[in-house]
This record gives sequence, C-alpha cells and structure tokens, in this order.
Amino acid sequence: MPNPENIIPPKPGEIRNPKGKPKGTKNRSTILKKWLKTKITIKHPETKADIKVTLDDAIALGILKEAVKGNVAAFKEINDTLYGKIKDEIEHSGDINLHFDHDDENL
Repeated sequence: MPNPENIIPPKPGEIRNPKGKPKGTKNRSTILKKWLKTKITIKHPETKADIKVTLDDAIALGILKEAVKGNVAAFKEINDTLYGKIKDEIEHSGDINLHFDHDDENL
C-alpha cells in the first residue's frame, strides 16, 4: 500500500511519464472491434452456399455449432451472453467464530 506522505500530486503542466503511450494510440478493444467487422466467405450452415459474413458472425456461428455438438463451455457462453451471468450468492445467518493458530514468525 502506498504511503500517503509520498503521494504528491503533479504540478500544473508537469508530465510524469513523457515516454508514455502516445496520444491517439488505439487500445486492444478498438483494434479487435475493427477486425471483427472484416467480411469473410463461409459455407451457410444449412444451404452450404458460399455467403459473406463478418468475422464476428462467423465466430458466433462457430460457438453455436460447438454448443449443438455438446460443448458445455460454448453453451454456457451463449447463455451468459443472452441472459447474463449467474451470480454466486452465499447466504449466512448466525455467528461465525474463526480462530487461526499460527506462528508470527511464518507470516
């Protein structure tokens, strides 16, 4: 944890990391979104005709195909995307008494 006494706010106009990320540099999310819009040719799953789809669509079709084959992870991904992830909730009522035996030397 940083020592609050060592945290000094920058002075107006001060640049703390002059060799940092250049302005206008695209992040990974922006780059991936661009490439997922790329059109590719695939076989239509039912008609087997060549069709042009985005890479994003081709990936979605691949996940659907895997789920149909019984891939549980693919099925879970589809459900999480459509309906949201299931929250892990733990309910507790009553008191909890915890006691740990340890040597201070080994911490």
